[in-house]
Amino acid sequence: MTAPPFPGPERGPAPSPWWDRRAYEDRRPFLLARMRILARLRQAFSDWGFLEVETPILQRSPGNETHLHAFATTLQAPDGAPAPLYLRTSPEFSAKKLLAAGETRIVEFARVFRNRERGRIHHPEFTMVEWYRAHAPYEALMEDCARLLALAAEAGGARAFAHGGRVCDPFAAPERLTLIEAFARHGGIDLDALLPAPGDAPDTAAFARTVAAAGIRTAPDDTFADLFSRVLVERIEPKLGIGRATILCEYPVSEAALARAKPADPRLAERFEFYACGLELANAFGELTDPAEQRRRFTRDMDEKARLYGERYPIDEELIAALAQMPPSSGCALGFDRLAMLAAGARRIEDMLFAPVAQP
Repeated sequence: MTAPPFPGPERGPAPSPWWDRRAYEDRRPFLLARMRILARLRQAFSDWGFLEVETPILQRSPGNETHLHAFATTLQAPDGAPAPLYLRTSPEFSAKKLLAAGETRIVEFARVFRNRERGRIHHPEFTMVEWYRAHAPYEALMEDCARLLALAAEAGGARAFAHGGRVCDPFAAPERLTLIEAFARHGGIDLDALLPAPGDAPDTAAFARTVAAAGIRTAPDDTFADLFSRVLVERIEPKLGIGRATILCEYPVSEAALARAKPADPRLAERFEFYACGLELANAFGELTDPAEQRRRFTRDMDEKARLYGERYPIDEELIAALAQMPPSSGCALGFDRLAMLAAGARRIEDMLFAPVAQP
């Protein structure tokens, strides 16, 4: 008599598909909150005099940031000739061309796509609210973010945001914290002493020694950007947006490829990120409009992308040309799904999506 096969590990029941009626009913209150929040933000931008625009999802270049990964596709011309295109990772390049064309206050509620990103607070397809103010300082965007946070809370029926054991009052005035202050307060690192003079290369070895002395792991091939990001992720971000939102500002120029330098200290850039409950919600710039400098930064970042990932994305030559005509402007990109998740009290980003992207 043949013995029965050795039993394998017990498996729990397979999770219900998102369209299962019970599973959907559990999520539906979050989805209704999502639509209320979306409608409220749309109304706010209209009240503030913004023109809502729609720009193409298919782009010649998906962006030129080192660690940004895009979805590639091929456009077939009527005669069958192929042309490589990408799904946009942001509507930024098209928006800047519209500023060059003469628009002064625009917003887009954009579907955007990022490869290699999926998890509790990431999704490969998501909604980004991106807006631009011509002839306005980037501090105006800080005020916008604070107002949007409160409006989202009101629409979602939230008196406070809570996530990962952290609580944030969306109606309180945000804290404003520079990167130099954040590195000192939360990492015990004097970033000011480690920043190179404009045009000089950073002393990565000195930075690595300082980071290691602070008890943070390092690797022999770490770049300045690697070390900077590790300190930010491990020591700083978990402490931001607790009690009230945090505006983390004045990044090193090397960590702000699309932002202009601060006139008072050109080692630093006009960039800020907006946090609540330890989550990054928005990323904003005083926009760089120097075509030659933007090309140099894009080329540097694509060289690094080729070294790390063996690929590079083309530079959008129309964007480079448009920058020469673009007025001084400030722009911000806000992850709508994350904001709605906090305002509705959801635990993960897929609770806020009517239909998630299929799993492989």
